[in-house]
Amino acid sequence: MGLMMGEGKFVGREEIANVPTPAGTVSWHPVAHGDVIDTVAEAVKAKNWQILDEQYGLAREGQRMFGVMRVNRSSSPEWSRCIGIRNSHDQSLAVGLAAGVSVMCCSNLAFGGTMVLHRRHTSRIELGDLVVEAVEELEMEFLNLETVSEDLKLHEVRPDEARAVIVRAAEVGAVNSCDIVPIFREFQKPCHEEFAEPTRWSLLNAFTEHAKKYSPGRADVCYRGLTRLFGLDGNRPELWTR
Repeated sequence: MGLMMGEGKFVGREEIANVPTPAGTVSWHPVAHGDVIDTVAEAVKAKNWQILDEQYGLAREGQRMFGVMRVNRSSSPEWSRCIGIRNSHDQSLAVGLAAGVSVMCCSNLAFGGTMVLHRRHTSRIELGDLVVEAVEELEMEFLNLETVSEDLKLHEVRPDEARAVIVRAAEVGAVNSCDIVPIFREFQKPCHEEFAEPTRWSLLNAFTEHAKKYSPGRADVCYRGLTRLFGLDGNRPELWTR
């Protein structure tokens, strides 16, 4: 489905529910990991979206929680929509939601757009209203992602162009410079036959294949960079002029 755990472990909802929530302060109101997940699930079901799959993970002895929900509402049978979730009890990460498109044939999640919910200090009551608003915004993020993804499939990429794109991504910090050659090799000989055609979509997949090895924080930076470079946010892509 796309959840990457560079550290920590994959867990179920029951284990997450058993993680204690620390006491808050005047300026900091931590929210239980389970409450974040439940609130998102409630908002998703209120829009009549069916949750098909869920994956969750804990890191730093339960201080950080990451998750992905795959839902069935999509404009194309080829896609499923994914909602990325994160929360922390150590003030290292804000409560966050992001939209993603999961290519079902390879279970590869590409985050797009921005973290539409991004709050450090929020009570359980405030969280409900914020999540409802965020899920509404995610609808547009999904449409942008699906439209751009379809367009990426239509454009062929030559080897020299692919090299230049990968170097550019490394220059802006989206990927590590040591990954330039491995990403190019993945583009030339992809792990999944569905990406055998040398298109912009296949090139994006080559990037996300290698992003799987990054820590959650580094992967977040990577996906944000790729989102802007490939135009997954609905704005003009920075990599191509046509």
